Amino acid sequence: MNLCLIDPKVVLELFSMYQELQEKQAQNINKRQEEIENKIELADALALKLLQRYNYSLSAMKTTSSHLSGVDELQVELGELKGRLTEVMSNLDGLCKRIVSGGPEPLRSSVKPFAAAAADLKPSAGISSTLNGAPLQPKPEP
Repeated sequence: MNLCLIDPKVVLELFSMYQELQEKQAQNINKRQEEIENKIELADALALKLLQRYNYSLSAMKTTSSHLSGVDELQVELGELKGRLTEVMSNLDGLCKRIVSGGPEPLRSSVKPFAAAAADLKPSAGISSTLNGAPLQPKPEP
C-alpha cells in the first residue's frame, strides 16, 4: 500500500492561499455592495428632487388653471364693456352731430362728429385709441 503523505507545510500554505482568496473575494463583495448602496442613495436623492419638481409643477399648473378659469368670465365682461362703450360712443357721436346741426354757435365751432374728427387727425399727432374706427379723443381746440 502506497500512502502519500502531504507535507503539513504545503497544507498550511494551501489553506493560507485559500484564506487570502476568500478575503479578497469578501473585500470585492463589500466594495461592490458599497458602490450599490451609493448608487441607491443617489437614485433616492434624484427621485426626491424629481418629486419636488413634480410637486412644484403641479402647484404651478393648479395656480395657472385657477387663473385661466376666470378668463371666460373676463372675456364675457370685456365684451359687455365693449358693447356699452360702443353705445356711449354712438350716443356721443349723435350728440355731436345734433350740436353741429342745430346747437348754439359757440358749441358748433368747437365740436365735430367723430367721422369728421377722425379725418382731421394726423398720424404725427400721437397715438389715439379707436373703437370700430372712431377715435376716443375729441379734436383739440385750435
